[in-house]
Amino acid sequence: MGRESERFSLNVRVQAGASKTEVTGLMADGSLKVKLKAPPVRGRANRELVSLLAGVFRVSASSVRIVSGLTSKQKRVLINDVSRSSAEKLMARALLKSEHDRVD
Repeated sequence: MGRESERFSLNVRVQAGASKTEVTGLMADGSLKVKLKAPPVRGRANRELVSLLAGVFRVSASSVRIVSGLTSKQKRVLINDVSRSSAEKLMARALLKSEHDRVD
């Protein structure tokens, strides 16, 4: 199976209008919790979420698509060009970094 056909989906809980953009943890339901500096106005927070997730999962922004919840805090996101195992490792790394940043 080629890398281009690999994909991973996840639920994301978004807090827009925060003091900084960051991954902050996992919710009890397994959703990735993120804070976004951008306000939820004219798609700005959604664009920032796509950019953040592209960085976390090391893919281009065009490989990240919000498939549901465009106007909601709870979103379903599809990430192309990454396998589930790679995505889980990258997400764990982002969560560890988030935890480390809060301790410092």
